[in-house]
Amino acid sequence: MRKPLLVASLSLAMLAVGCADMSMTDTQRRTATGAGVGALGGAAIGAVAGGHAGKGAVIGAGVGALGSYIWSQRMERQRQDMQAVTQGTGVTVTQTADNQLKLDIPSDISFATNRSDIQANFQPILERFAAGLRDNPNAEVRIIGHTDSTGTDAINNPLSVDRATSTRNYLTARGVNGARIHVEGRGAREPIASNDTADGRARNRRVEIYVGERGQG
Repeated sequence: MRKPLLVASLSLAMLAVGCADMSMTDTQRRTATGAGVGALGGAAIGAVAGGHAGKGAVIGAGVGALGSYIWSQRMERQRQDMQAVTQGTGVTVTQTADNQLKLDIPSDISFATNRSDIQANFQPILERFAAGLRDNPNAEVRIIGHTDSTGTDAINNPLSVDRATSTRNYLTARGVNGARIHVEGRGAREPIASNDTADGRARNRRVEIYVGERGQG
């Protein structure tokens, strides 16, 4: 009986995703899509684990819907502000697929080698960023520090955390509520370039900042 249930549940989940059409508002479309994706995962997990695929789909749909972000006028305004202040610096400002604002900040802007104190040319970027966060009380922030593969995990892991923490401390000192900011360090575990070259290692030494706004109600 599990296979028919799984097929039916996945069909319903795909329908939820497909129904997220252009007639919906942005918030409705993202919620429907999140629900559909969550249902797909929930159904699959429920069936594989020997449970009920239909029940898993319902639970997954709820999780997916709750996990959605909105792209509001405030988010768009902050994206434009950050693009303006980072122009020509090497910082990349993008909107992610799940409607988070992402800042990818290379090491030559953010931190010196083996250091976690904020460099002078990083400060104006964080000043403008803090202003945008103060104007958006619904925003949640994640700051993730990364290193290259030089050195051991015993050095790189705490260094990546320290860099993320320094960034958070700079923002909180400028009026941003620290409870809204989550920090983590990934050490050298997530390179975006080869560590075999100096240029690649420089790209891997970076800080990523994500901002997501939850819908109200």
